[in-house]
Amino acid sequence: SAGNFAQGVAWIAKEKAIGVLQFPLVKLKHCVDDPSVSIYLKFENLQPIASFKLRAAGNSLLKRFEDNPDDIPDRVWTASAGNFAQGVAWIAKEKAIGCSVVVPDHAPDAKIDAILSIYAETQIIKVTFDVWWSIITDHVYAERDDLGVFLHPVCSYDVQAGNATIGLEIFDDIPNIDTIIVPYGGGALSVGIASAALHINPSCNVYASEVETAAALKAALENNEPTNIEYTPSWVDGIGSGCVLDEMWPLASELLEGSLVTSLKEIADAVKLLLFQNKVLAEGAGASSVAAAIKYGSDGSLGKNIVCIISGGGLNQDVLLDILQQ
Repeated sequence: SAGNFAQGVAWIAKEKAIGVLQFPLVKLKHCVDDPSVSIYLKFENLQPIASFKLRAAGNSLLKRFEDNPDDIPDRVWTASAGNFAQGVAWIAKEKAIGCSVVVPDHAPDAKIDAILSIYAETQIIKVTFDVWWSIITDHVYAERDDLGVFLHPVCSYDVQAGNATIGLEIFDDIPNIDTIIVPYGGGALSVGIASAALHINPSCNVYASEVETAAALKAALENNEPTNIEYTPSWVDGIGSGCVLDEMWPLASELLEGSLVTSLKEIADAVKLLLFQNKVLAEGAGASSVAAAIKYGSDGSLGKNIVCIISGGGLNQDVLLDILQQ
C-alpha cells in the first residue's frame, strides 16, 4: 500500500502529459433519508476515454518506457472488457506502437467501437468469457504468442498506483470524507484508491460496489477466501467475475471495508438518476456506486460525506433506451 501511494504521488506530475483530467467532486442531486448526509460524485466517466482507465494504462505503459528506455516494445496487448483497452490504445497510438486487445464475447459494441475510434489499427480478438478470464488469472494467452508485451489490467502495482491518484484528488477537494464507494471489477481501482485514502485518513472506509449477478468479492469476504460463484453476464459488464483474483485477495481483504451489493434494477435507477438529475451518463459499473450509496448510506450509516466513483460512461444506446423505458 505504501509503495502504491508513493508511486501514485509521483504519477501526478505525468497526468497532464497524457490528458488525464481532474474534476471536482459534485453533489448528487437526490433526496436522502438523513438530510445531513451528502453524496458526492467523482466523474471519471468524463475522462477523454470515458473512464478512469487512462490513469491505470498510462502509468503502466509509460512506467515501462521509463524503466526500459532501450527496450521499447513494438507491440503491446491486454485483456479487457473495454475500458482498460481504451487506455492502452490511447498510449499505444501516442507512442506509435502496435496494439491488440482480447475481449470477452459479451463486451458491448460501444466499448469496442470506442477502442477503434481511439486507435483504428488496434487488433480486436473476441474470445469466450472463460478464455478471457483464464488470461486474467494466468497472464498468458496460449493461442497466441505474437502479440507483444502483455499489460495486465489489474494485477500490477503500476496500474494500482495510477488509480491511486483518484484518492489523492478526493481528499484535495474534501478532507473529511467518511466513505468512498468504488465499483469492483478486478480490484485494481478500489485497492488503488484505498491505498491512498487510508494513508491520508485511516478512519475513512472504502467499500466495493457489486452487482448481485456477479458479486464475487461479497462471497470471498463471507468465506474469508476467494470463492467460485455463478457468474451471470449482464449489461453491467464492467464489474463482477466468477471469483476474486488470488493476487488481489490479500490487498482487497485488508484495504476494503466490505462489499455493497445492488440489483440490476437499482443500478438502472441510478443510471436514470444521474442522467436526469446530474446530467451525466454512467455505464452500469459506474452507476453501481451510486446505487449502493442510496441503498446503504441514505440513513447516515456510512457517514455524513460519501463519495461515489463514477468509473465509466460506456453504455450501449440500446441498453440506455431499455433503461429509460423501464
